[in-house]
Amino acid sequence: MIAGVGSAFRLMGVINVTPDSFSDGGAFLDADAAIGQGRRLAAEGADLLDVGGESTRPGAAPVDAGEELRRVLPVIEALVSDGAATVSIDTSKLEVARAALDAGAGYVNDVTAFRAAPELAALVADRDVECCLMHMLGEPRTMQADPRYDDVVSEVKAFLAERLAFAVGEGVPEERISVDPGIGFGKTVAHNLELLRRLDELVELGRPIVIGTSRKSFLGRITGRDVTERMPATLATCVIGYLRGARTFRVHDVAPARDALLVTAATVTGRWSSTTTAS
Repeated sequence: MIAGVGSAFRLMGVINVTPDSFSDGGAFLDADAAIGQGRRLAAEGADLLDVGGESTRPGAAPVDAGEELRRVLPVIEALVSDGAATVSIDTSKLEVARAALDAGAGYVNDVTAFRAAPELAALVADRDVECCLMHMLGEPRTMQADPRYDDVVSEVKAFLAERLAFAVGEGVPEERISVDPGIGFGKTVAHNLELLRRLDELVELGRPIVIGTSRKSFLGRITGRDVTERMPATLATCVIGYLRGARTFRVHDVAPARDALLVTAATVTGRWSSTTTAS
């Protein structure tokens, strides 16, 4: 890991082993391509490598467990063998999570917060690994169909508090749980911005906050940029997120996010680790 990164924040590099991801259009469906991408992200400073075999973009079709495993296991095995970063499995299926943990993954990222497979909580507890519980309104196929809230921040906070209590009740140590407000998962542009603006209210839950804004469509709505041109907008949300209390950032572009957050963290804390001799 590059010096200075882990102490102030963590970077979760995205590896979509899918044919229909909104962000990379199946560029890493081939296992070798996905492994190569994971190694690049680790070299750029990723602390976590989040491997997913089922797209969760709006309107995405479901994938059965067998196909999901076929996609992700060779990638997980190779990246675990490298040992350069903790491997995360991005899944809501018990069977997939169990096989990934058997292969050496050390983190479970569940966009359903253990609602799709409640038994996942006991598995996480038994394996003593970290997990992330995310808020999503509905499911990927329907989540962007007119999402409504009375107060999006209060409702997301209440949901995450309830899921946190469930996970702890199933034996997951609280210190191994992070929470994610689910930017873009059943939210309008206004909802996403409100969550970012009031992220500090979610910090009151007492658990590390994960945000995943990378290349998302609300950034395109604001900037007019195509998905391939949203990296600067993503960096802006990472900086805002850090200033509001987020500490894990799920991104496609690790190196620029790392640089933006290193400078932000150094400015806020007054501490940094020199990584070059440049002046």
